[in-house]
Amino acid sequence: MSKNMGSVNELDFTPQDEVFPSPRDWRDQFIYFLLVDRFDNNQDNIPPSDSHSAPRGRDFEQSKSFQGGNLKGVTRQLDYIRNLGCTAIWLSPIFKNRQEKNDTYHGYGIQNFLEVDKRFGTLENLQELVKQAHARGMYVILDIILNHTGDNWAYPGDYPYYYWPDAPGPFDFGFWREVDPTRGFQSDDAAWPKELQDRECYKRRGQIWNWNDPDQAINGDFQSLKELDITKPKVLDTLIKVYKYWIAITDIDGFRVDTVKHMESSATAIFCNAVREYAKRIGKHNFFIFGEVVGDDLTLQRYIGRNSRIEGTNERFPSLDACLDFPLYFILEEVIKGFTNPSHLRERYERFKTLYADHGEASRYFVTFVDNHDQMSRPYRRFMHGDPDLQQAVLAIGYLLTCQGIPCIYYGTEQRFDGGGDDDEYVRECMFGGRWGAFDTTGVHFFNEQHQIYQGIKTIAMIRAQEPALRYGRLYFREISEDGDTFRYPTNGQCTLAFSRILDTDEVLVAMNLDASKRRDWITVDRNLNSPGTTMIDRLNGSTPIMVEESPYGRAYVCLPLQGHQMAILTRKK
Repeated sequence: MSKNMGSVNELDFTPQDEVFPSPRDWRDQFIYFLLVDRFDNNQDNIPPSDSHSAPRGRDFEQSKSFQGGNLKGVTRQLDYIRNLGCTAIWLSPIFKNRQEKNDTYHGYGIQNFLEVDKRFGTLENLQELVKQAHARGMYVILDIILNHTGDNWAYPGDYPYYYWPDAPGPFDFGFWREVDPTRGFQSDDAAWPKELQDRECYKRRGQIWNWNDPDQAINGDFQSLKELDITKPKVLDTLIKVYKYWIAITDIDGFRVDTVKHMESSATAIFCNAVREYAKRIGKHNFFIFGEVVGDDLTLQRYIGRNSRIEGTNERFPSLDACLDFPLYFILEEVIKGFTNPSHLRERYERFKTLYADHGEASRYFVTFVDNHDQMSRPYRRFMHGDPDLQQAVLAIGYLLTCQGIPCIYYGTEQRFDGGGDDDEYVRECMFGGRWGAFDTTGVHFFNEQHQIYQGIKTIAMIRAQEPALRYGRLYFREISEDGDTFRYPTNGQCTLAFSRILDTDEVLVAMNLDASKRRDWITVDRNLNSPGTTMIDRLNGSTPIMVEESPYGRAYVCLPLQGHQMAILTRKK
């Protein structure tokens, strides 16, 4: 075990050097999320992908093990990520998992919270990654776990114990898993830091079997991973010190907190506020903490938005800066692909007016996405699974880049990864070619900056960076007309979806043709900001002037032709 890695009482929380300042507003960022093991293995002899010559065939069993991606590989692909327009990187957990297990490549089964897993690299590799990212003006976010540890101990007999609601107390502790028979725990034995070697740190209630039971969800083991009791001051203090240390030693810029809904809200709030205070003390005044809360807007609201309105309850611990936007994820794919009424999307944002006192600022509370490594509503398939139309991926990410929220792209979406199957491994393909490459390939990489989707996203991201309204503006969905006379909100999926982002005197109009066929629609604009006679230009498709016209009833609108699945971003000509 590395020096000073045994106990949290031995940790030094002094930053290694001058800290890299936080961004002024995280809505200025575009996050790239990657699984370290599946991204790049820092090898130079891998040919680029070619559908005509790539080796075919994958062994599913190989997909469940480490593939070789590492921190050095992420570092060498920073320019690939930055050129896409992304300014922040969210890394899957890099902490040490059990070394005798080869199926925790995802990093969520931690054995030692104070070491980097050697299969990903070293502490020095992580420090260099952060340093190189900062040199490019990019930020680094670590995925962290408070809810549980890895399978570091067993119940009696090493049998799987399941949650028993009427149990009089915790189940008996069986034994610590040890790899090295030497007397006393060695670095690959038990759990670390040593404060977590107290069996009373764990709830010991057995595995969750009914995920809809709130009591099980909070107190049960997450499959074989062992539930920590973060309500105990010793456990919570240990975790606070652990993650303060990682900020000090690596100069990272934020945390994504795993499985937040499975933890007591009050303890989560204490953790987040303690970390936030520490970060401010050392000069990171906007350290970003967002969490995974799978639920609807009312569920998310309990964790975010210090001006949120929750009627009839005092249960409110707004500890997180933001949540992953699962309410949007649950409906966006179906809207973009024309499968459902787009009114569901509009009605979702309308609810912000009742949920948040300052609904225009609600955009700061959500990290938006269309693909991720965990599948909640459309099991085990990426957005592009079974979809040959590349432009739909551009529309999906384009929506994230122009709607309210902090946009996040999952690695491989920009290369049209289309994984799908009966297990989550199918959405965790290797970018670098490993034995589990995308499109049933092995041995070829997918870092093609000329890919149509990559280029489409890059262009929209550039416009977003130039237009404050697309980052901070209020959002208004627009009524459209197919004849220039009757205006209404679209009621079927084969339509032009249009909305404006408004900031002060600026209006940016976003229009997406969700139909595969060419359309010509009249789209409403704000006549106080773009009065009839004003000229607008389409920032995506050329600078040909588009005149704002007026209907007989005084409505201001633009007439906009769009090819199938084409997107437009209109601003006032200056």
